[in-house]
Amino acid sequence: MKVAVVGATGMVGQVMLKVLAERDFPITELLPVASEKSVGKKVTYKDKEYTIIGLADAVAAKPEIAIFSAGGGTSLEWAPKFAENGTTVIDNSSAWRMDPSKKLVIPEINASELTKEDKIIANPNCSTIQLLMALKPLHDKYTIKRAVVSTYQSITGTGVKAVQQLENEYENKEGEMAYPYPIHRNALPHCDVFQDNGYTKEEMKLTNETKKILGDDSVSLTATAIRIPVVGGHSESVNLEFENDFTEADVRRLLNDFPGVTVQDNPDTNTYPMPIYAEGKNDVFVGRIRRDYSQPNSLNLWVVADNLRKGAATNAVQIAEYLMENKLV
Repeated sequence: MKVAVVGATGMVGQVMLKVLAERDFPITELLPVASEKSVGKKVTYKDKEYTIIGLADAVAAKPEIAIFSAGGGTSLEWAPKFAENGTTVIDNSSAWRMDPSKKLVIPEINASELTKEDKIIANPNCSTIQLLMALKPLHDKYTIKRAVVSTYQSITGTGVKAVQQLENEYENKEGEMAYPYPIHRNALPHCDVFQDNGYTKEEMKLTNETKKILGDDSVSLTATAIRIPVVGGHSESVNLEFENDFTEADVRRLLNDFPGVTVQDNPDTNTYPMPIYAEGKNDVFVGRIRRDYSQPNSLNLWVVADNLRKGAATNAVQIAEYLMENKLV
């Protein structure tokens, strides 16, 4: 099993290598791939050093699987070249997510749609993944009519440059800015670029990807995405209106029984999800589960996950595991 990790030197790429090692993915040959400026540098995987290679060499090596985390432009140009050479690509960028010919996959929800013919598989947006891990079991039981989501997103979603900006601001040092404003002691209602409709790309990803993954255009979703000075993970305040009524006890049970979801919800002991404790973990954590008394059949949730793990690397590796287990590669 020859596996290429494209974007191996980046923040998500590094976590991908870590998750592949932790989950003991059966790699016989690892191909760490990055841009030309990184070719020849070293990365470590399972205590062994590997030399970074370029994209053309990686295509020629014909890996069974290539996991991409190298940006949309790279994915648009290179994923088809890998696919034409027989490689199955799992892509972490937004390049292929809304392409009607490509599957958008969260393994616990819709991996069963995958076939051997799917040579480019899209990994959803980080905030979408954790949201739908909480929404799917509830939608199946109660049918979601409308969702209102506010996200509080880690700077790691922007990348290394944003982490450096925050560190510089902590230390009162001048440096390169990832954001148009300071992020330390601040909250920016601005994730990704603004669209003509006044929403950001991040907010529209939540709306559009949710419908595609659930296979249900009837779910109305509106989102506001906020960047906050947190490193550990993304948090989401979620308000749901259902077709059918529920009990809070049943909601907790449905969520806790769903693979990859952990309920942390006990106000008496101040137990609720927080990004500082989600960091480095693969689960999605749900708490503050309570009825919304302003509207019939409505519910509030607080959803937290490590955006570099389940929001990116872990989900991609789980797709690779599903492909292996079901002999699709």
